[in-house]
Amino acid sequence: MSDYSVANAGGSGTGTHANSEQAPTAPISTAEFLLDARAVIAAIETVIDGKRSVIETAVTVLLAEGHLLMEDVPGVGKTMLARALARSVDCSVSRIQFTPDLLPADITGVSIYNQAEREFEFKPGPVFANIVIGDEINRASPKTQSALLESMEERQVTVDGASYALPEPFTVIATQNPIEMEGTYALPEAQRDRFMARISMGYPDQAAEAAMLRTRETGSPLDRLAPVVTLDRLRKMVDTVRAVFVSPAVEQYAVAIAAATRTDRELRLGASPRATLQLVRASKARAALDGRDFVLPDDIDALAVPVLAHRLIPSRSSASGALGGEALADITSRIVAATPVPLGASGAV
Repeated sequence: MSDYSVANAGGSGTGTHANSEQAPTAPISTAEFLLDARAVIAAIETVIDGKRSVIETAVTVLLAEGHLLMEDVPGVGKTMLARALARSVDCSVSRIQFTPDLLPADITGVSIYNQAEREFEFKPGPVFANIVIGDEINRASPKTQSALLESMEERQVTVDGASYALPEPFTVIATQNPIEMEGTYALPEAQRDRFMARISMGYPDQAAEAAMLRTRETGSPLDRLAPVVTLDRLRKMVDTVRAVFVSPAVEQYAVAIAAATRTDRELRLGASPRATLQLVRASKARAALDGRDFVLPDDIDALAVPVLAHRLIPSRSSASGALGGEALADITSRIVAATPVPLGASGAV
């Protein structure tokens, strides 16, 4: 079967068959990395007012090659943030509106018989993009949700026994509303565990909300947002994050925090080994965004809640069991505060 290309909804991107290889990219300096990263953050801030920390976490996940789950009430800008992040990079972008009647093939693509060539031809679905925005992901059936599992973990899709590699980098940004639960399907633990981080937008402060009223009088600032980073540049930024050094002591600190979640009395399910790996990867991106080429325990501490809390399940006997994400964040913070920092984890080697 021949290679295929994906229609671009926000830049240029091409999917290839699973046996193809990504061309290597040259490294960039810390100064260049910071210049590009700050340009992306500044571009998103022209659309999202007063949410610097949330924006930085979203950019951290993108640079760490992870997937982001945005969970909050309607109207606070979840989809707007996802679209702004996607538009700030000149790459292929697709958006999937999850509904109860959505089928797995609507996401992954299908094989169609080509009568002229007398063979089946694969037609890629919207998952074949660098950034995939999944709006209201919990409104699709579990069968459809599961269509994303392979792509999120293995960066490939298998259809009719053939595997197709997804473009690199590949990030899923999904939104869901935790309030209107009728007609929704809660994400299973296996899928929540594939999201590197979960964030909540929260309501803006009064000054930011007033500024939003002024900037949106004549249209959406999203319409004026142009890419500030090319796809090739984004790949180089990802390579820079991969090269960030993590000392054995910092690795042990991350492992100790994850292990503590597995034995905590208030939790029935603790963090998985995948969660530990993603915590370290996200911490490398945070270190790079701070201008460092090594990870500090502070990076682990800052990202423990967004990376770990959504993967935890409270015990049935726990008083926190019915309080949801906020209580799990408090439990995660308590565990981090109680975990001692190993000697030698406070600086570069």
